[in-house]
Amino acid sequence: MVSPAARLVGQGVWAALTGGWYHDPEQGAFTNSCHLYLWLFLLTLPMALHLAFPANAVTVFVYCSSVTVFFTVIKVISYRLHLMFDKGEVIQQKLSRKNGRQCKDAEVQKGEAVESSNCRVLCISSQRKLNRQFYRFVIFPGKWIKVWYDRLTLLALLDRTEDIKENVFAVLLVVLVSLLGFLTLNQGFCKDIWVLLFCLVMASCQYSLLKSVQPDPASPIHGHNKIIIYSRPVYFCILCGLILLLDAGSKDTNPPVYTMYGLKLFSPRSLQSARDHVIVFLYCFPAISLLGLFPQINTFCIYLLEQIDMLLFGGSAAAGFVSALYSISRSFVVLIVLYAFCFSAVKEPWDAQHIPALFSTFCGLLVALSYHLSRQSSDPSHTARRFEDSSEDPLPEKMRESVKEILKSDLIVCTAAAVLSFAVSASTVFLSLRPFLSIVLFALAWTVGFVTHYILPQLRKHHPWLWISHPILKSKEHQQREVRDAAHLMWFERLYVWLQCFEKYILYPAIILNALTIDAFSISKYKKYSPGYCDIILITVAGMKLLRSSFCNPINQFVTLSFTVIFFRFDYRDISENFLLDFFMMSIVFHKLWDLLQKLQFIMTYIAPWQIAWGSSFHVFAQLFFSDSAMLFFQTLAASVFSTPLSPFLGRNDDNNLNSIFYEHLTRSLQESLCGDLILGRWGNYNTGDCFILASDYLNAFVHLIEIGNGLVTFQLRGLEFRGTYCQQREVEAITEGDEDNEGCCCCKPGHLPHLLSCNAAFNLRWLTWEITRSQYILEGYSIIDNNAATMLQVFDLRRILIRYYIKSIIYFTASSPKIQEWIKDESIQKILQPYAKWHYIERDLAMFNVNIDEDYVPCLQGITRASFCSVYLDWIQFCARKRHLDSDEDSPLVTLSFALCILGRRALGTASHNMAISLDSFLYGLHALFKGDFRIAAKDEWVFADMDLLHKVVAPAIRMSLKLHQDQFTCPDEYEDPAVLYEAIQSFEEKVVICHEGDPAWRSAVLSNREELLTLRHVVDEGADEYKVIMLHKSYLSFKVIKVNKECVRGLWAGQQQELIFLRNRNPERGSIQNNKQVLRNLINSSCDQPLGYPMYVSPLTTSYLGTHSQLRNIWGGPVSLDNIKKWFKSKWLRMRKDCHAAAHHERGNVEEVDSAGGSSSSNNSAGNSSQSSSSQPTRDGTPQLQTSSQEVHQRAGMCTIYLTFSGVFSWGGHMGRCLWGVLKSSGKVILESAFCLF
Repeated sequence: MVSPAARLVGQGVWAALTGGWYHDPEQGAFTNSCHLYLWLFLLTLPMALHLAFPANAVTVFVYCSSVTVFFTVIKVISYRLHLMFDKGEVIQQKLSRKNGRQCKDAEVQKGEAVESSNCRVLCISSQRKLNRQFYRFVIFPGKWIKVWYDRLTLLALLDRTEDIKENVFAVLLVVLVSLLGFLTLNQGFCKDIWVLLFCLVMASCQYSLLKSVQPDPASPIHGHNKIIIYSRPVYFCILCGLILLLDAGSKDTNPPVYTMYGLKLFSPRSLQSARDHVIVFLYCFPAISLLGLFPQINTFCIYLLEQIDMLLFGGSAAAGFVSALYSISRSFVVLIVLYAFCFSAVKEPWDAQHIPALFSTFCGLLVALSYHLSRQSSDPSHTARRFEDSSEDPLPEKMRESVKEILKSDLIVCTAAAVLSFAVSASTVFLSLRPFLSIVLFALAWTVGFVTHYILPQLRKHHPWLWISHPILKSKEHQQREVRDAAHLMWFERLYVWLQCFEKYILYPAIILNALTIDAFSISKYKKYSPGYCDIILITVAGMKLLRSSFCNPINQFVTLSFTVIFFRFDYRDISENFLLDFFMMSIVFHKLWDLLQKLQFIMTYIAPWQIAWGSSFHVFAQLFFSDSAMLFFQTLAASVFSTPLSPFLGRNDDNNLNSIFYEHLTRSLQESLCGDLILGRWGNYNTGDCFILASDYLNAFVHLIEIGNGLVTFQLRGLEFRGTYCQQREVEAITEGDEDNEGCCCCKPGHLPHLLSCNAAFNLRWLTWEITRSQYILEGYSIIDNNAATMLQVFDLRRILIRYYIKSIIYFTASSPKIQEWIKDESIQKILQPYAKWHYIERDLAMFNVNIDEDYVPCLQGITRASFCSVYLDWIQFCARKRHLDSDEDSPLVTLSFALCILGRRALGTASHNMAISLDSFLYGLHALFKGDFRIAAKDEWVFADMDLLHKVVAPAIRMSLKLHQDQFTCPDEYEDPAVLYEAIQSFEEKVVICHEGDPAWRSAVLSNREELLTLRHVVDEGADEYKVIMLHKSYLSFKVIKVNKECVRGLWAGQQQELIFLRNRNPERGSIQNNKQVLRNLINSSCDQPLGYPMYVSPLTTSYLGTHSQLRNIWGGPVSLDNIKKWFKSKWLRMRKDCHAAAHHERGNVEEVDSAGGSSSSNNSAGNSSQSSSSQPTRDGTPQLQTSSQEVHQRAGMCTIYLTFSGVFSWGGHMGRCLWGVLKSSGKVILESAFCLF
């Protein structure tokens, strides 16, 4: 048996260095020998040809041909053998006559008690040959050979490629590896021992296509990974191709010179230096593969396309390969269109007083297309889903409407933006007001950005500046213990939204268009063309990237802009290219610097000596001097440059998955409100890739922001366990506990100033990788109340109440059933129920009925009779019957059917309780069985099968309704004694409350449909505890704490878990990497990772939240821009204007008549009367006060009536033609105005 350490060294470390070859002691000598000889052949063949023959095309052809034939033969044989194992026939070897005769003689001798060792051995060997199996491997038609091996032996020898396409691709890939590798080897870059190392790298890449490393250090899954097979060859081809290209460029005698920021790009010396660095990187290929720094090739492609789209074109993110390809393709298409306009406009010189129309068109298209791209998701399926048919669920329809609103709004907004941008650009305002306009815009951008993205978020944080003990700008729900309503819209949230709108849609477009116009004017006037017109391409790319980034998320733009202005205007003015390019380059640099800052914060927090629970003094010494801290900092710098996660070597409890429905409902609530809440600033500052934790009393969800667009957010939610491990609970306590009571300062406790934190609390908050951004975040959800069913049914009296409500519910559902008339008149049912119609009929079943829980039980008769049943429940039967106008006397068929169904229901409960209803555990077991629909019908009750609705629509809902009634009787014990109250309660519960088992699809549908109230009975088996709980859900508003987690901490811990669990094969359930660490929330983060690395209860699909689904934001920005909304807005304004004008005119006529009638009064009295009228309210005839409009308000309204009075004034110019003509014109004008209004 091989030890785990030896297996790790052989199958893990050594195989990762050699590309898959290692000695496996569990396999036979043939398999290990084949592996060794294959690897030696691939290693020695290129080295021998390189050393023995000259470097020419013939040698390259011989080597490539040999490897191609070799791999083709192996792949064809492997494919045919697997095909034979799949479809071939197993053949049993036949025993020869000679061996059979010898065995027969041996058996005779054995019967005579004469033993012969030779015969025994011969019989055993013959038996073994008899049991051997083989397959027929057809070489040619009619020619075949025997194959004695099985499928497992072949899989241990070679990897299986199931498809012909995979085999062809593998052969083509090995040819490409051989060609590029041998060409690189023949260039003379490798000397001496480096030739062997290069051949070893090439052999490892070729060998991995035959027998790959499983598991690979970069593999994210357990078991055989088909994709990881192609990673090493592809990376090798990329590096060799890059070396050959750089070498060819370094040998160019007349290379084009590109100078940027004082650096000569693509010069022969720089290309040669880059080539040498790539060669050294290629020599380190085995070590890099061992550390898992090469991701899977599909992950690399997604990452490369995503980074190009984000850094160069301002894209948001990518959700997969199709998404990344779609995003970068549309960016390239837009770039080509914009470049055509920009090149046509700039190639001819133009002066400052006249800007070409083509350039203004380019500016308009740039703003419009950038805005449209920022509003679209990177996943094309979101746009395609809007054509799907609507379902019963309202949320998907709401999402489709949001997508439609975005497309309709973009059609109008993009047109308006293009026209406005064209007009502003053509007005020469940018060239006429330079450089003063630039200074004003820069100052305004810094001021607005500083206030919007620094001051306001800090004032709203849970601990502003990590010094103040409470938020300064508090929401209305901040001090509420129990939230009863949705979050209120505060004034500072409105201010935050309007400042963002001003910044995104006015300020930054003006800055970019200003810089674009100035730079294009300089290129056109002074003919500053670079080779290949790269300047025009660069300003086009920079304009599109900066505009898209500003539209999507301008949170960090003011910092980048300020540094760009200071650095290139004051510090290094001489190396500046132009402002637009400087801003573009600094946006890329700052993107990397933010990643570096977060990585450093994570590393320094994690390795800080005071953060570690020391086991001995050696830990302190080892942590400070022998840890890989320096290596971690170097790795941090490299990971920041390439935007890769840290993967340091740092370093379950199963819950009921029925709770995952609550996280699914939480995901849907977030889908409806997340985008709007982010824009309102309720989560603080945010960027693509940020991670948050939502913590409440029982829900702990991990939210990952995948993509942030202009009006949309794509996220993923991961639900953690309700009752987590000890480590998880300690980290949850660290999140929920407050720091306000901490009064320490170093070793003493001097206290703290009012509204401020103590020194120790402020210090501790600065050494965390997480921060509470909001303490009261309101979401719509379900409040959960769980009661122990054993406590509620412990005594017989409480069980008697449950049985009473059970019987009354059966009677209710029987009488209210739409098929009651059919059941009563059905002769077959009535014939079967004839024994129940007799008054002397006694239902005796001591195991089913009991005097303790059945109110109609007759002890002297030891059973239940029709008379005893009617004495208890006849009044209820008659009350229910009167609601349906049914006959309900004592001898009626309705009473007989109700009596039979009640007996059947109680017997079913007793049967499910294993005839031990007197025992509480058995009673609860039977109750739960009936609640989930598991009915065991006795032989005497099989009459119910005449119509299954008797069981499904009467007895099954009755047991569930009885549990709800039993719950409510604790709050109002005597209320349900009144039949009318009980009837209304059952009727109300039937309509409003969903009562079913959690495994029923109706339960999930009800939760996702936001039903007001739900109830279920859950059987909980956890760590030896076996109990039943009544779960009640009430739709309400839940309060969460929003905790922002360092995203590089999350990426680093997840990457470390991948290597530890999959490659290093750590199976210890109490490993150090999942122990609690309050400073980095290590357990919460690691447990939220995807399986098999973590164990989240629920992982949502990538979900997109749109701005249009947030109700509160419509009160701020008025909803999407569409033709209908514009029409409604103008119509409402026109109606209001007409109403104000008519009121003003009527008031003026009243004032004139009043002045005429009071001609003899003094002016002082008039003024006093006017002032009293304007300041007081006068009663009308019916006594209600009516506020009089002052003359000042009339004059204010007159300004709003300019358009309307202008129309009337036009017709008043003809007053000299007489009153008749004036009346005609006035009436005509009125008709025209009303007609225009109707048309509008």
